[in-house]
Amino acid sequence: MNPTKHNSPYFVGVDIGGTNIKVGIVDDAGNSLAFCKTKTHVDKGVEAGLKNIYQAITDVLSDCQFTMDDIKAIGIATPGTQDIPGGKLVDPPNLPTWKGFPIRQTVSDHYSGKKTIYQNDANAAAYGEYWIGGAREARSLVLWTLGTGVGCGIIIDEMIIEGRHSHGGECGHMIIQMTDGRLCDSGQYGTLEAYSGGKSLVRHCQELLDAGRSSLLRSMIEGGKKLSPLLISQAAEQEDELAMELIMESAMCLGVGTTTLMHTIDPDMILFGGAVTFGGRDSELGQRFMQRIREEARQRAFKVPYENTIIDFAELGSDAGYIGVAGCARLACRKEETNDKN
Repeated sequence: MNPTKHNSPYFVGVDIGGTNIKVGIVDDAGNSLAFCKTKTHVDKGVEAGLKNIYQAITDVLSDCQFTMDDIKAIGIATPGTQDIPGGKLVDPPNLPTWKGFPIRQTVSDHYSGKKTIYQNDANAAAYGEYWIGGAREARSLVLWTLGTGVGCGIIIDEMIIEGRHSHGGECGHMIIQMTDGRLCDSGQYGTLEAYSGGKSLVRHCQELLDAGRSSLLRSMIEGGKKLSPLLISQAAEQEDELAMELIMESAMCLGVGTTTLMHTIDPDMILFGGAVTFGGRDSELGQRFMQRIREEARQRAFKVPYENTIIDFAELGSDAGYIGVAGCARLACRKEETNDKN
C-alpha cells in the first residue's frame, strides 16, 4: 500500500480487552488502512499479551507496507480502573494479571520512544464515534458501551472527560436503586451495571429460572446451549416472555441512566454501542430495545433536552475502540503542535 494514497500522518490504535486485542492503522481522516485481532491470553500474564500486541502491530504495518517510521503515534486503550496520566493499569477486573502495569511507557520504549498515549476503552470508543462515527456532526456526545458490563464515554467540544482521578465517565456505576439493589461485580449495590450489564443480565435470568419461571430458555439450556445475552436475545425473538421482560427491564434502566446524563451533560447525542444491543438498528428486537430506552427518557426527562437530544445506536461497532484510540493519539499530537506554535 502506498502511503501517499491516504491522508498522512498515520496512527496505530490498540484496543485491549479481556479476551481479544484489536490493532489497526488509521490515517489522519479516520480511515482504517489495516486491522487484525489477536488473543489477550490473560491467564498467561502480561508478557504473553505484549508479545501478541507487538506481533499484531508488525502484521498491520506489513499489510500497509509501512515501517514504524511511517507512524506518528500509538494509542492504547484498556478497560477497568487505570491511571491515565501515569499511563498504567490500576486494578482491571478483566485483566487481573496486568494489575499496576505501566503499559504506555513499556510500549513506547519497545518502539524506541515512539509517542504513545493511553486511554480508557469506553472513552476511546466514544472518541471514535465523535470523530468519524455516529456523532461526527455533534459537539457533545455520551456513548454507552453495553457488553459484559456497562461502560460510558463523554466527549464535550473534543474534550474527553477523564476526571481528576481517571474515573470520569464511569456512569455504569451510577446508583439507580437505593433499596435492596442488585449486587454489581464492583461490590456496590443498585448500580446501572447490575441491571443492564450482560453478566448481570445472565445472572438474573438464571435466578428467575431457578425460581421456577417458565421459558424457552430452559429447553435451550437443557439442549446444551450456554445461557448468554445472545441466547436471551434469541429467545426474545421468539416472543419468550421471560427473555423479553429481561431485555425491556435492561432498556428501562438504561433510560433512567440516560435521563440522568441528559440532565447532567445536556449533550447533542446519546449513543449506544457494544455487543449487548440485541441486534441494534438492524434488528426488530434492537429497535424495540431502543424505543423502550427513549420512552423511559421521554417520561422522566425535562422536555427541552429530551426533544433536542438524539438517542440512537452507535455506528462503528467493534471497530470504535481501536479507531477511537488512534484518534486520541492524533488529538494529542495536534494539541502538542498547537502548544509548540503558541
